[in-house]
Amino acid sequence: MKRPLAELRVLAAAALQRAGAHAAMAEATARALVLAEAQGLGSHGLSRVGQYATHLRNGRVDGRAEARVHRRQGATLVVDAAEGLAFPACELAVREAIGVARELGIAFAGVMRSHHAGVLVDHLRPAADAGMVGLGLANSPAAMPAAGGRHAIFGTNPVAAVFPRGGGADPLMVDLSLSEVARGKVMVAAKEGKPIPPGWALDAEGRPTTDAKAALAGSMLPLGAASSPKGAMLALIVELLVTALIGANFGFEASSFFVDEGNRPGIGQAFVVIHPGALTDATGAAAYLGRVEVLVAEMLKDEGVRLPGARREALRRRAEREGLEVAESLLATWSA
Repeated sequence: MKRPLAELRVLAAAALQRAGAHAAMAEATARALVLAEAQGLGSHGLSRVGQYATHLRNGRVDGRAEARVHRRQGATLVVDAAEGLAFPACELAVREAIGVARELGIAFAGVMRSHHAGVLVDHLRPAADAGMVGLGLANSPAAMPAAGGRHAIFGTNPVAAVFPRGGGADPLMVDLSLSEVARGKVMVAAKEGKPIPPGWALDAEGRPTTDAKAALAGSMLPLGAASSPKGAMLALIVELLVTALIGANFGFEASSFFVDEGNRPGIGQAFVVIHPGALTDATGAAAYLGRVEVLVAEMLKDEGVRLPGARREALRRRAEREGLEVAESLLATWSA
């Protein structure tokens, strides 16, 4: 039986509150997880409710934390997630960044002492709604080696971008992990007892593996690792931008999200919001929007080109109309 998204948000929020999250934290998190599930991103969707609830119960997350702006100077600010779940802090950071960008043209908002941020590009949706370009960066617990190395240092360190379009068209939305594949997909394979393709991961001894459980105990391979160190270099850039600049933990200082016990990860996220009208000519943002459509039209000349974000938006709209099929066994775990 399919369930409406509103019902799933209520159920997920209630489960998180029972685990110790205050109402606002639980509701922000539930909105994000249901949105991810609606887009077909199950590895970052409702499967995370149980993980987050366990972290709350085990003290890996402070369910009483209140996100606040910790530092502000010029076009920059840092939000302290206070070791709570990441979603209220990321919402605050992007909301504040939009206001700064309206005034100054650009804003950089960092989030420190944070937790897993879910689907990174979803945090940038309000920027697109405000007609602004958004960039997102995040680190995560160590899962990938440095170029030429064997032990995990960097997280899978996703990057995201959103570019608004005119005429009511969906924004262009890009979200990708700097590992060969998102670690959440390995988590799902491990739960289902399925193998993973070659080239995704190494085991704890640094050997290539197709065993999902061995991969979770080992490390992910950086994007393009088979032929190039580029993925590892990009992960290094993200790692420094979201840690050394804003006071968050490095990935190797944070316990894995996939274990019940461990430290409060204290990792970081960063969001850059840019007002197109601050950079274009006298026609303002209209010039930006026009140029985006020139590029989109050129892309679509080739049959088979799919605009980034188009598939997930189609799935989201269908889920909003029809609801989502969710295993009763999963929902049963939330009532524990």
